[in-house]
Amino acid sequence: MTTTISLAPRSVVRDTLTDGLLAAGLSTVALVWRGREESTPSAPLNAISHWIWPRRALRQDEPSLRHTATGTAIHIASSMLWAGVYDLIRARRRRPTPLNAMADAAAVTAVAALVDLQLVPRRLTPGFEHRLSRPSLSLVYGSFAVGLALGGLVALRR
Repeated sequence: MTTTISLAPRSVVRDTLTDGLLAAGLSTVALVWRGREESTPSAPLNAISHWIWPRRALRQDEPSLRHTATGTAIHIASSMLWAGVYDLIRARRRRPTPLNAMADAAAVTAVAALVDLQLVPRRLTPGFEHRLSRPSLSLVYGSFAVGLALGGLVALRR
């Protein structure tokens, strides 16, 4: 019996888009919710735009096209990158299961958090870590993991 691993571009792209949008969506909800509790709803999303506007973005509290839209776009793009990593791991699984979909999501999210918060130069950190407490950061990354896992579970049903 031969096991084949599908790395068909269309399915990987479809899964990456699904997983990335779910992860980005849930983590964005967490960013806005925790931002509302700790400063302003848009402050964590604005902070992400510090990649482009390093001085202003980390202090921007009000929603704006410049900071909020840019921060959201960067967050979605980053989510797509990590979703792509997740889907490559999922595609290599001999027997994809709901349990390993969740475990893979947790592992990829842990690596993403390590890279985001410890390994990249300060200029390339997410930025929202300057506006949120550690418990809120855990919630944001946890929401991201749930989004990846949901996408993995959806893919199992196809």
